[in-house]
Amino acid sequence: MISAGDFRNGVCFEMDGQLYQVVEFQHVKPGKGAAFVRTKYRNIKTGSVVEHSFNPNEKFEEVQLSRDDMTYIYNDGDLYYFMHQETYEQIPVNASMLGDSLRFLKENMPVKVLSYQGEIISVEIPNFVELEVTECEPGVKGDTATNATKNCKVETGAELRVPLFVNQGDIIRIDTRDGSYMERVKN
Repeated sequence: MISAGDFRNGVCFEMDGQLYQVVEFQHVKPGKGAAFVRTKYRNIKTGSVVEHSFNPNEKFEEVQLSRDDMTYIYNDGDLYYFMHQETYEQIPVNASMLGDSLRFLKENMPVKVLSYQGEIISVEIPNFVELEVTECEPGVKGDTATNATKNCKVETGAELRVPLFVNQGDIIRIDTRDGSYMERVKN
């Protein structure tokens, strides 16, 4: 058991049959009244973030998640297969569990697979990936007075906005958390 007064960033706990991870916490001791813990926590399965204040003495079941290094190898319909890097065991994961990260998932990409009591909860892809631009609109000459961007498609099929100087065949770095262009990678 863990009390709300022991919350730290990254701590996982169970409440109302759901698994949560502390994103932010703040111990507050007002001049009048009882102390409390202002907490921002994320539902591990759905990803939704909630802000709530707890009494520091409230008790919760502490959860230990298993975080395994795996490699994405291939997909077959709605199932995506990941291989454990130590045991070489192949584990299928449903596409619905991957969510938005599916846009940037590339074969042989290292990922972290989170599981709880043998059940896979989520798959975390790297925060930054390097992908090749497969389709790109041509830039319009003279349209550089502002931060002009154009549409492009990368090798995984994801579409995003990039600066005008990016061309088909370029390798670009993408922030997978928000799907934004970071920089063009030197060849």
